[in-house]
Amino acid sequence: MAANTIRLTMAQAVIRYLCNQFTEIEGERVPLFAGVFGIFGHGNVTCLAEALEAVQDQLPTWRGQNEQSMALAAIGYAKAKRRRQLMIATSSVGPGATNMVTAAGVAHSNRLPVLLLSGDTFSNRRPDPVLQQVEHFNNPTLTVNESFKAVTRYWDRITHPEQIISSFPQAIAAMLDPADCGPAFIGLCQDTQEIAFDYPAAFFEPTLHHIPRARPDLQQLDKAIAALKAAKKPLIISGGGVRYSLAEEMLGDFAQARSIPLCETIAGKGAVLHAHPAYVGGIGVTGSASANAMAAEADVIVAIGTRLQDFTTGSWTSFKADAQFISINAARFDATKHRAISVVGDARESLREMDAALGDWSAPGTWMEKGRDEMAKWDSLIDELQKPSNAHIPSYAQVIKVVQDNAKTEDLVITAAGGPPGEVNKCWRVKAPNTVDTEFGFSCMGYEIPAGWGAAMADENRTPIVIIGDGTYMMMNSDIYSTVLSGHKIIVIVPDNGGYAIINRLQNYKGGASFNNLIKDSRVKAPFSVDFAKHAEAMGAYGRRVETLGELDEAMKWAQANDKTTVLTIPSDAYEWTPGDASWDVGVPEISTRDSVNEARKDHDAIRAKQRIGV
Repeated sequence: MAANTIRLTMAQAVIRYLCNQFTEIEGERVPLFAGVFGIFGHGNVTCLAEALEAVQDQLPTWRGQNEQSMALAAIGYAKAKRRRQLMIATSSVGPGATNMVTAAGVAHSNRLPVLLLSGDTFSNRRPDPVLQQVEHFNNPTLTVNESFKAVTRYWDRITHPEQIISSFPQAIAAMLDPADCGPAFIGLCQDTQEIAFDYPAAFFEPTLHHIPRARPDLQQLDKAIAALKAAKKPLIISGGGVRYSLAEEMLGDFAQARSIPLCETIAGKGAVLHAHPAYVGGIGVTGSASANAMAAEADVIVAIGTRLQDFTTGSWTSFKADAQFISINAARFDATKHRAISVVGDARESLREMDAALGDWSAPGTWMEKGRDEMAKWDSLIDELQKPSNAHIPSYAQVIKVVQDNAKTEDLVITAAGGPPGEVNKCWRVKAPNTVDTEFGFSCMGYEIPAGWGAAMADENRTPIVIIGDGTYMMMNSDIYSTVLSGHKIIVIVPDNGGYAIINRLQNYKGGASFNNLIKDSRVKAPFSVDFAKHAEAMGAYGRRVETLGELDEAMKWAQANDKTTVLTIPSDAYEWTPGDASWDVGVPEISTRDSVNEARKDHDAIRAKQRIGV
C-alpha cells in the first residue's frame, strides 16, 4: 500500500469518510452526521454494519422498528436542527429500501436533508436473481432503488469502490445547498461493499462545512424595492425558509419597522411569536380569518422562503387578481412562481439588503392598524372556541388549549396529517421561536411519532409534544417503543374521533355521503375504539385515557413529570372544527346522482372563477 493511501473496504471507507465531516452550530464544531438509524438485513449487515459497529463512539447507530419511520425520525432530527446537522438512515435491499421511499418524499417536498443508504443487487450479477431482487426482463440494470429517483435531490448507485470518492461529496453538497436541499440516496451494491481498495488518505481528511448564503442580484432587488415602495397594502408571507435561514429576528424587526403585517405558512409557523405586533396569523386553508382577510386586500405580497403551496394560497383564490408578488427564495424554481418579481437569495441577507435600500419608507399606519384589529377579532374567536363547554365530547380547539397550558414555553409541538395540523395552526399560540413542526409539504400520516423521536435526540432540553389523530396513530406508532428503548421522552396526545374525521369533513363538504372514513361508516361487523393507552403501555410507555378536559389537564401535568414517553388519549368531536379557512381546489364530480354533490359542484365552479391564472 502506498504511503498516501489507506486500504479499506468500500463500506469501511464510506463510514470513515462520513465520520470526518463536520459543521458549526453557534460557533461550536460538531459532526455533520450526528448518528445513524438502521435496520440491518443481508444487504447491509455483513459489510456496512461491520463498519458502523467499529465507530459507535463517533457515529452512534440507533435500531429502527420500521424503515419508513426511522427515516422520518432522521428527517425530524434535521428539521429540529434547522438543516444544520443531519442523520443517516440505512436499510437492506428490496422491501427494506422501498419502505424509505415515502420518507424520501417527505424530505424532498419539505426541502429537508437526509442521507439514505440502502443495499443493492450484485454489480457482477453472478448470483442473480438474489434474494428480494425485482428483475426487469428488458433492463437488468434496473432495481427497486430506481424508485427513489422521483423523490431525491441526489441519486447514485455504487458499483465500484472508487466511485464513492466523487459521489459522497456531491451528496453532501446537495443536502447542504439551501437552493437544492433535500434527500440524497446512494445504493450500495452488496458485492461492492466488501471490496478493499487503496483510497487516497486525503479523502478522509476532516472537512468543515458551512451553509452558503447567496446574496440577491442587485437588479432583482431594485425591482422588488420599487414595487414595495409603491404598495399601499403590503403583506409578508413567512415560510419555512425563514427558519432555515435563521432570519426570524430580522424578519420580525423588518415587519415592525416597515409597518407591514406579517402572516405565516404552516411550515413557517413559529418564526415569530404570536404576540409580535405585526403578526396577523396563519394564512390559507388551515389559516386564520385575520390573515385571510388581509390577503384579500393586499396589493403587494412579499413571500419569503415559501413554495406557495395551495394550502397557503387558497388554490390561488386568496388574493386580488392584480396583486403583485415579490418572492424571496434561495431556490430559483420557487422564486419565479406565479409571475412574481423574483429575488433569488438567502432570506436573511435579502431582507438585510432590502431594509438598507428602503430608507425611511414604511407602509401606511392605517393598514397595520387594520391588521391588528383583524388579529384581535381572531384571538377573541379562538378564546371563545377554547372555553370549556357543556359538550359531551371536547373539540380539537379545547384539547389544544389544555395541552398548551401545560406545555413548557420551549416544548416542540409536532403534527403532520389529519385534523391536528389545521387546528394547531389556528389555535396554538407560539411563545418561543421554532417550537412548532407541522409537516404539511407531504402531510405524511405517520411522521409525527418518529419525528418526535428524532426531535428529542436533537434537543434534550425540551419535550416534543406529538398531537396525532387516532387514524394516523394506527398507521405508525412503533417508535413509541423506540423512544422508551433509547431514553428519549416524548408526549403523545391522541384525540380519538373515530377514524379519518377530517377527510369525512371534506367528503361531506363536497356533497358526498359519509363513507369509509369514520369507523362507524365503514364495512365493519361492529365499530369499537382501540385502547391507545394500554397499547402504549405494552410498548413500555406510560399511558392514560381521559374523558374530560379537566382530566386531560391533570394527565398533562402527570405526563410532564414522568421520566419517559407518555401517551394520553381523549375522545374528540369528529364534526366540530375551527373556522377561518380559505378555498381549496379539490375535484368535484361534474355530474352526480346526489343533489348535494351537484350543489357542491356549483359552489366549486364559483370558487374556481376567482382563481388567479399563473404557474
